[in-house]
Amino acid sequence: MKFLILLVLIGGVIWFFFFRKISSKPPKKHDEELMVACRECGTYVAFKEAILYNGEYFCSPKCLNHKTAQ
Repeated sequence: MKFLILLVLIGGVIWFFFFRKISSKPPKKHDEELMVACRECGTYVAFKEAILYNGEYFCSPKCLNHKTAQ
């Protein structure tokens, strides 16, 4: 009986170190970013960097000021 327990224990250790699958996520290459077009000049900018004003996206304060001045 002791031999069987020892055999199972050794088998478990061998499986743990050599045969189990290591579940790791593959590294992300590049995150895709959502791009939006500037309402004034049409330049595409990243959603995170865009300026939202009255439901419209602008690429810079210059384009925003140009739109609001009209």
